[in-house]
Amino acid sequence: METGLTYTASATVTDGLTAASMGSGDMAVLATPAMMALMEHAAMKAVADALPEGSTTVGAHISSSHLRPTAVGRKVSATAVLTAVEDRKLTFDIQAEDEQGNMIGKGTHVRYVVDRARFLSKI
Repeated sequence: METGLTYTASATVTDGLTAASMGSGDMAVLATPAMMALMEHAAMKAVADALPEGSTTVGAHISSSHLRPTAVGRKVSATAVLTAVEDRKLTFDIQAEDEQGNMIGKGTHVRYVVDRARFLSKI
């Protein structure tokens, strides 16, 4: 797998994605866990087409700053760029922006390539 693989995921902030709804705060703004989930989704999609048959990736670590609020109804996007490949360990730079191009979050994310069936057999 080559570094540089990139994907951008987008979403509209709904009531269900707010801090008040998710329990991570008490205001009607994009919840940090929702922003981080969008970042993880972008990372997963960035490498999905490059994986061997029967494989997927699982998140192992995420470190992110949430820099500014985003109101309900606004669109947000998260971009993940694969920056390092060490055997099964994949490291991404991640960032999120609002529809006006303001950076709302940034950080790093680690995922591991796993065999889907073997991973599920451990549950």
